[in-house]
Amino acid sequence: MRKEQDAGVYEQVGVAMTCRSYQEYVDMFSLTEEILTKGPILDVGAGASSFTVEACQQGREVIAVDPLYEMKPEEIDTKGKREIEESTQKLAGIAHTLLWEYYGSLGQHQQNRERSLKKFIAAYRADEGIGKRYVSGLLPELPFANDQFSLVLGSHFLFLYHQQFDEQFHLDAINELLRVCQPGGQIRLYPLIGLDRKPYSKLPQLMEEIQRFGHTSSLQPTSFRFLVGATHYLEIRKS
Repeated sequence: MRKEQDAGVYEQVGVAMTCRSYQEYVDMFSLTEEILTKGPILDVGAGASSFTVEACQQGREVIAVDPLYEMKPEEIDTKGKREIEESTQKLAGIAHTLLWEYYGSLGQHQQNRERSLKKFIAAYRADEGIGKRYVSGLLPELPFANDQFSLVLGSHFLFLYHQQFDEQFHLDAINELLRVCQPGGQIRLYPLIGLDRKPYSKLPQLMEEIQRFGHTSSLQPTSFRFLVGATHYLEIRKS
């Protein structure tokens, strides 16, 4: 086992494809019926997560955006299965540093990813050529109109990769999320720590900038547990 794994560091080059379930989103972001029904909702950096398809099946209005959607369903399926295998192997090396109560075990964690990927692929294939639910786009410039979404969600991107993206990128990304968010709407981002298990050090300055722009931000508790120290999400309310 490599020294970094002994230290509990998850090694990742580039941005991994995320394959998370609807229930994980609900738990990560403390999503209530009230906020889900306001719509429309944007899932940024959604990857192959099944939140959009499952939410739409419940009658929600949700759009997912990710540069991944330039690819064909078969390509994403192959890539997703490969990344799930690779990530499971990496997690096995640092399993002692993680909290397993939520998933139960590494095997169940893998099965959860596989189920999410399967649901996503079916929905993505049905949406192919229509492009209504799955839109190709990349922060810090998104292909949406101003003030379009009542809720913007960002799962396991931004702060998780603070070693790869600098302070200016994070500021530009937040500004773009604010642009597409409706006045009175919310942005929720999780987690607030990086793959190195360290909190995003520039978060206080970022929150000060948000306040300077005339909006409000706060750290809100989440019941979701996996990464040690990832106990809150960032909530931004657009004025």
